[in-house]
Amino acid sequence: MIRPGCTLGILGGGQLGRMIAMAAAQLGLKTHIYAPEENSPAFEVATEYTIAAYEDEANLVRFAKAVDVVTYEFENVPSETAAILSSHALLAPNAQALAVSQDRFLEKSFIAGLEIAVAPFAPVSSEAELAEAVERIGRPAVLKTRRFGYDGKGQVKITSDTDPVAAWEEIGRAASILEGFVPFEREVSVVAARTAAGAFAAYDLCANEHRNHILDTTRVPAGVSPQTEEQAFRIARSIAEALDYVGVLAVELFLVTEDGSERLVVNEIAPRVHNSGHWTHGGATTSQFEQHVRAVCGWPLGDAARLGRVEMKNLIGHDADAWEEILAEPGAHLHLYGKTEARAGRKMGHVTRVVPERG
Repeated sequence: MIRPGCTLGILGGGQLGRMIAMAAAQLGLKTHIYAPEENSPAFEVATEYTIAAYEDEANLVRFAKAVDVVTYEFENVPSETAAILSSHALLAPNAQALAVSQDRFLEKSFIAGLEIAVAPFAPVSSEAELAEAVERIGRPAVLKTRRFGYDGKGQVKITSDTDPVAAWEEIGRAASILEGFVPFEREVSVVAARTAAGAFAAYDLCANEHRNHILDTTRVPAGVSPQTEEQAFRIARSIAEALDYVGVLAVELFLVTEDGSERLVVNEIAPRVHNSGHWTHGGATTSQFEQHVRAVCGWPLGDAARLGRVEMKNLIGHDADAWEEILAEPGAHLHLYGKTEARAGRKMGHVTRVVPERG
């Protein structure tokens, strides 16, 4: 049984790993970070850390034997790494969740198999398959690499004027998936948690705005009907239960409005704490990071209640230079990630602004 004083192993040393480690420390847990990058932000707040490649079996085994449970901050963990860790320690979320979320075609197939709406899609691994996919799905469409895409990377839009082969060349002729365009009104997401015993808790649905393919602002409540929000919760729970998922996950969705009625289409899932869940840092009774620690340790889940009307804004590049002004704002909760160099497109921190609601 995982108890306070035990050690949580975290694969990945970025800001998400850092915030998980900070939440774990508040609950009396030790943390051990495993990451290949020197000077990773999470190292500063961990009890111990290992700098080694994800393919380094000897170091992975030593790491796994030194901790009581292993989790991760990003989904692109090599399958071999997950297999090694699973043979020596409890891994949560499990390797199946990793495998499904790492491959866009497998992910879409899995979700569609649960009779949950997704965009039309087709695999692309040759020019012939590309031509067939474009013919069947039509335009506009989006061509995405099956693996390793994030923040808009590894994808290109195909319109009536686009040469599909040239678009495929643009993403390196990698194994891909063609997705039909969804005429959505807004992008929304639901962040939820599940334990090994099946306990489930979901945070309020949030609305997301992106800038240059990077999440810029998240607002809660999302401004949808109660029925739509309940549908989002059901979708998240169905996915979590089908994966026998343990931990926090995010489900990104498109909100489509037709003839005055709302419906949801799943865009993708993330088997980890998520940028759109940062609003819970100061905006909910239990942050997503504490919730994740509770879930992977098999502890009772915390209260996911929202504390007011919340807006979370990512601090990208030199946005973080305004830290002093933000600290002076009533109701603002500032979180900086300890990164020393501000670059264009680099997430340096976030600020959560909470306005209490009057009952």
